[in-house]
Parts: sequence; structure tokens; C-alpha cells
Amino acid sequence: LQKGSSPVAPVHIVSEELADKTNLGFIHAFVAAISVIIVSELGDKTFFIAAIMAMRYNRLTVLAGAMLALGLMTCLSVLFGYATTVIPRVYTYYVSTALFAIFGIRMLREGLKMSPDEGQEELEEVQAEIKKKDEELQRTKLLNGPGDVESGPGTTIPQKKWLHFISPIFVQAFTLTFLAEWGDRSQLTTIVLAAREDPYGVAVGGTVGHCLCTGLAVIGGRMIAQKISVRTVTIIGGIVFLAFAFSALFISPDSGF
Repeated sequence: LQKGSSPVAPVHIVSEELADKTNLGFIHAFVAAISVIIVSELGDKTFFIAAIMAMRYNRLTVLAGAMLALGLMTCLSVLFGYATTVIPRVYTYYVSTALFAIFGIRMLREGLKMSPDEGQEELEEVQAEIKKKDEELQRTKLLNGPGDVESGPGTTIPQKKWLHFISPIFVQAFTLTFLAEWGDRSQLTTIVLAAREDPYGVAVGGTVGHCLCTGLAVIGGRMIAQKISVRTVTIIGGIVFLAFAFSALFISPDSGF
């Protein structure tokens, strides 16, 4: 009996080790993604878009549009990053580490060169962009004319119900956020993270990080946008990126997920 039962023990131990390794991989990826997204997004263009639009329009509509764009972008970035896993892990691991080091050094340099009121310029730029979109929306409304007068009172209620779910403000929040995020630092870092970490952990952590930043922007609005120090956040972000690059010296490429 003792001889027959001996092969079961190693299998059980191996399965437990694999489960622990998977859980640790997910947690490590989640923490890495959420911290990188927060330091990349606070005071970023997408943060200001959500903050300014939330002051002028329905907050839930703005939040829904921005979060759909950011969630979609996070999933696409994770897919792009995961696609690179066909390359041997040892290469993607050290290439991604080098990219983290480059991002970190660049962020530190940018942060040290910034003036304390650096964020105000980007805030004004976003305000001008949203104002331009508003003017285009108003022109479209004037050209189309009041639809309910021509079509009669019977179509007014369904039209309002439809616009409640897909309103021009929702589309505007989605479009502005998606375009601002495309090619942004946070998108590139999500791709890099997905190439070296557990993709599910990166997807969940990245989405939660975006939720926190966008939710903060929507709730706090202009007050947070004006008080936030982009310079400080950029310097902290540079340190975080360098810390991830430095950690690669002590972690083996095969100990990921």
C-alpha cells in the first residue's frame, strides 16, 4: 500500500505549486498593472477629458463613455502584448525590462524639467478641444433641425429613450478618450506588461486602474484637475517604472506565470 500510494504525493505537490505560481503570477501582474496605470493616467490627457466633460454634462454618461473606451483599449493592448509570447520568454522579458527602464528615465527627465503648473497647459488644450467638439455638435443640430416637429409627437418618447443610451455626449466621451489613449504611454506599458506578466492580471489591474483614475476625475472634476501636480506624478511614475526594471535583476524570466 505504501509503495502504491507514493507516486500520488509528488503529483499533489506539483499541482499545488503550479496553483500557487499561477496565483502569484496573477497578483504580481495585477499590482504591476494598477500601479503603472495610476502613475501614467493621473494628470494625463484622458484624465482631463473626463474631468472637464463631467463638469458640463451628465457624469454617468461621461463615465460610461470614457470607461468603455479605456476598457476596450486595455483589452486590445493586452491582446497585442500576449501575441508577442510566441517569441521565447527570455527575449520578451529583457526587452520589456529595457523598455521600462527607458520609460522610467524619460519620465524622470520630463518631471524634473517641468514647471509646477505644467498641467494647466494640457488642461487648457483639452478645454479647447472639447469646446471645438461642442461647436461641431451644435452646428449638426442646427443643420438637422428639430426632428420631433416634423415627425410628430408620437416619435419623441422613443427618440429620447434611444438617446438616453447612446447620446452624443456618450459618443463624444468615448471618441475623445479612445483617440487620446491610442499610442499613449499607458497603452504602450500595458502591451509591455502583457508580454511579460499574466495577461488576465494585467487586464483586470489595468481596467481597475483606469476605473479609479477616471472615477476620480468624474467625481472631483475641475478641482482635482487644477490641484494635481503633474510634475510630482511624473517623477513618481518614473521611479515606479525604474523599480520594475530594477526588479528584473533579481527575478528569473521563467518565474513569471
